[in-house]
Amino acid sequence: MKLNKSLIICVLGLISFGAKAQLGVKKETFTRADSLRGYMSPLRTCYDINYYHLDVKFDIENKFISGSNLFKFTATEDFTELQFDLFANLKVEKVVYKGKELPFTREFNAVFVTFPATINKGSKDEFTVFYSGNPTIAKRAPWDGGIVFSKDSLGNPWVATACQGIGASIWWPNKDQQEDEVDSALISISVPKGLTDASNGRLRKVTDLKNGYTRFDWFVSNPINNYDIEANIGKYSHISDSYAGEKGKLSLDYWVLSYNVEKAKKQFGENVKDMIKAFEHWFGPYPFYEDGYKLIEAPHLGMEHQSGTAYGNHYQNGYLGRDLSGTGWGLKWDFIVVHESGHEWFGNNITSKDLADMWIHESFTNYSESLFIEQRYGKQAGQEYVHGTRFAIQNDAPILGVYNVNKEGSGDMYYKGGNMLNMIRTVINDDEKWRSILRGLNKTFYHKTVTYDDVVNYINEQSGKNLSPVFDQYLKYRGIPILNFMETGGKLYVRWISDVKGFDMSVRVKLKGGEYQFITPSTRFKPVEISGAKKDNIEVDTFNYYIGVLVD
Repeated sequence: MKLNKSLIICVLGLISFGAKAQLGVKKETFTRADSLRGYMSPLRTCYDINYYHLDVKFDIENKFISGSNLFKFTATEDFTELQFDLFANLKVEKVVYKGKELPFTREFNAVFVTFPATINKGSKDEFTVFYSGNPTIAKRAPWDGGIVFSKDSLGNPWVATACQGIGASIWWPNKDQQEDEVDSALISISVPKGLTDASNGRLRKVTDLKNGYTRFDWFVSNPINNYDIEANIGKYSHISDSYAGEKGKLSLDYWVLSYNVEKAKKQFGENVKDMIKAFEHWFGPYPFYEDGYKLIEAPHLGMEHQSGTAYGNHYQNGYLGRDLSGTGWGLKWDFIVVHESGHEWFGNNITSKDLADMWIHESFTNYSESLFIEQRYGKQAGQEYVHGTRFAIQNDAPILGVYNVNKEGSGDMYYKGGNMLNMIRTVINDDEKWRSILRGLNKTFYHKTVTYDDVVNYINEQSGKNLSPVFDQYLKYRGIPILNFMETGGKLYVRWISDVKGFDMSVRVKLKGGEYQFITPSTRFKPVEISGAKKDNIEVDTFNYYIGVLVD
């Protein structure tokens, strides 16, 4: 864009605001409860979870749940005590090991179990937790977490779980952190007769319990994070389809309220296959062919429950009928189908070890929206969409959260994170290489949990560029870098003003009417090596770069 007086004033204001805000940031304080929830202490690292059998009965009338969870694990070291998690408002009835009850204590939402003898490193063992109570009712799912007890438009019970962030232990006992995903799970949900439960994975069995309840057994054969495990209970109808994908035939199953079958056929038919085609192109094969792909109508907006995405966008395009980019491109597809399904690759296939790195889930998935548009409508359309989302960026706090206390960072992880990734693509300046990096991430970290360094180092290695300063600036600090021009002695100089020492991101600039070319400023002024460059004829690519520009 061309530099002008109004832009300079705006940038100066941004710098001033940022400086004051950095000095005035209120330091957060955390409690032992936060550490028990977020820290991988020896009482958690001592065992590797292999299998869960979650068996829960939903007494919908009384908003009461009761049941058990079987923990099968491998000891990673010798131990006699371990921690699992269950919210304090739910009662641990007993913990059973080899037919006998184990002693346990509770502190906040953590439960500590003591075994009668040492569990030896390398051994495989198991215990079962029985529990009951009135679970936390979500006030505004999926954002606040808990169980939604509602009714459909015909007055039938309609229940769903949603617990990302706050944790799955809000409704069932588990090792509640993201680093250690269970390898497989059986999810048994018992519901009042006449209702159906739709959960993750594949339906193995439906059993009439002869007591007014029906049990639905769903098996997940792939590793899954705890917050993805779900129950969805309602008067559902089932729609079946399939897609010829990169790994063969992928089953597509839609569980929708009975009176929405025709709407679902039309809306999902128009969006799902295009979405899978686009994401398999950019990210590689859908990561859970063995468990299939499902959309499940839910009484909340949506959630990326692995192999069973919760859907509540009311069969319309956009985000509840709105375009989050303001460009018009966001109204040509169903936001929840695309965004929440994008999490199958970033969030479910690749999962951050700590909630502080939730940007790995949300920044890449936000960016996936523009890649979907690009696949459908061309690169320019995708670029316009991601650029259009900038109006929602707050620059209020770092995107990176606080480690070991289950604390995510700023909501800027969505729009600012997506713009950052699009900018990094521009810096790399090779779309096929960028595509290979995105696919390579999903192949290299297939069904794994990762750290900040895992993702950043991989992109550095594959791109051949040191992009760490870029990630650090946009994720660890609230402000954006400023490209600062100064003209003196008839020569134009440029530098970066940034929080990160040694920031040196390449950026595209051009002379008015010319072609873009790359320059690589540092944090010290150096000449702009473009013949004839002056402060009144230099233009910066701020369409693809989310940066400030300042002329002295």
